[in-house]
Amino acid sequence: QVQLVESGGGLVQAGGSLRLSCAASGSIFSITAMGWHRQAPGKQRELVALIASGGRTNYADSVKGRFTISRDNAKNTVYLQMNSLKPEDTAVYYCRLITGSGNSWGQGTQVTVSS
Repeated sequence: QVQLVESGGGLVQAGGSLRLSCAASGSIFSITAMGWHRQAPGKQRELVALIASGGRTNYADSVKGRFTISRDNAKNTVYLQMNSLKPEDTAVYYCRLITGSGNSWGQGTQVTVSS
């Protein structure tokens, strides 16, 4: 059983910053990658950023240059630093853990960017 606990969401004005954190605990073996997805009302869940165990990162085009994903392997924690936030970044952000056994998801944290 894997638990993912997210924190750091909230309300921010356009142009502001937020930092999301996701700590993984439980029966974790062979982490392949950790990352973040988001889902806005009426839209499908989409990839925001992923970081592989070796450190390689992958970003959605819409967030490149504004968001930075990082990871503390010792703490099984992944972070998402979000700068220059835009109203279209408003969504529920979900942490994702990918292992050899499959995927685990966090409960989601709301990010709201006001114009």
